[in-house]
Amino acid sequence: MSLGTHHYALTTTWTGNRGTGTSGYRDYDRASTIGVAGKPELLASSDKPFRGDPSRWNPEDLLLAALSECHLLSYLHACVTASVVVLDYRDDASGTMQEDGRGGGAFTEVVLHPVVTIADESMRAAAEAAHAQANAWCFIANSVSFPVRHEATILVA
Repeated sequence: MSLGTHHYALTTTWTGNRGTGTSGYRDYDRASTIGVAGKPELLASSDKPFRGDPSRWNPEDLLLAALSECHLLSYLHACVTASVVVLDYRDDASGTMQEDGRGGGAFTEVVLHPVVTIADESMRAAAEAAHAQANAWCFIANSVSFPVRHEATILVA
């Protein structure tokens, strides 16, 4: 297998200038548009506690979504290699971010709660083990400095 380096690019454009730029903390919107060539634009902002628009994606949402999606894709691959037939998958992910009191902060943990439906009871042990393999394979989980835990539920169709 060939090891490769992969590059990703996007454009983030601030769209929140109300006419006076950042002349004051309350004088501008936190709105932006994230674009990747050939994909729909993503409307973004800061989270509501940080004067953002709650109807738009915020960086914290996007980080949580990236971890959840990466685990899903890695998990499906792990299941295929272990001969586990997945029929359904849903993850209600949650994350905790702690402000540091100096204007910054960091995520302290993300917990994924995948509910996986498999085809047969005989696949249960392999389906459970596939979560650890998925975590080891997930590029995004391997890129963050906080724990990404998994509290999975396995159902049989």
